[in-house]
Amino acid sequence: MAGKVMLITGASSGIGRATALKAGHAGMRLVLTARREDALDSLVTELGADNAVAVPADVADWNQLEKVVKTAINRFGQLDVVFANAGTGISQPGTEAGDPGEWQQVIDVNIRALLWTAKLALPHLRSSRGHFIMTGSQAGRMPIKGSVYGASKWFVHGFGANLAEEMAEWNGRCTVIAPGMVNTEFFDEPKPDKLDPEDIADAVLFAVNAPPRANVREVFVVPTE
Repeated sequence: MAGKVMLITGASSGIGRATALKAGHAGMRLVLTARREDALDSLVTELGADNAVAVPADVADWNQLEKVVKTAINRFGQLDVVFANAGTGISQPGTEAGDPGEWQQVIDVNIRALLWTAKLALPHLRSSRGHFIMTGSQAGRMPIKGSVYGASKWFVHGFGANLAEEMAEWNGRCTVIAPGMVNTEFFDEPKPDKLDPEDIADAVLFAVNAPPRANVREVFVVPTE
């Protein structure tokens, strides 16, 4: 794993930040993106500027995301792992009572930005026989009454399965990480009895560290309680 180049979206907090720290301490070189420039800069300082670069961007903007990928190649010359982790939720649940404006944001971030990340990264991952990883959810593996957010994660799981088949043509690997409830800024109230972001970072690195002959297509992690 040491020396590989990993791009992480949604890297400024939660699962993305925890994964960046673990990957960086394991010797990976990192390209980190999110909208919060100050949080990214702090993370790069912690990891060391020689091995990490911050590229603030809105992943729902094609041009900004394209700049992120170009920066990765210009800085490190390759991409070995891409972790499409950026995602957003909904404050007003249900379909009848839901907010179409929130639905648009969920579609932009959870679906369209994921597709764009894959589209932009795949030529470089093909060159390295690399690994594309995306954050799904327990909500994408089960029906939840009226959950538009859950439906967006169903898309992630379906797309992940299809992309894995496409990448297999050139020995690339594709993994969906499916967490249950994680104690992150995603929730208004702390969830100390649920999963820690580091638990999900461990799942990501488990998939990355699998021997080349093994493609870990899904890691499903839920709280013990």
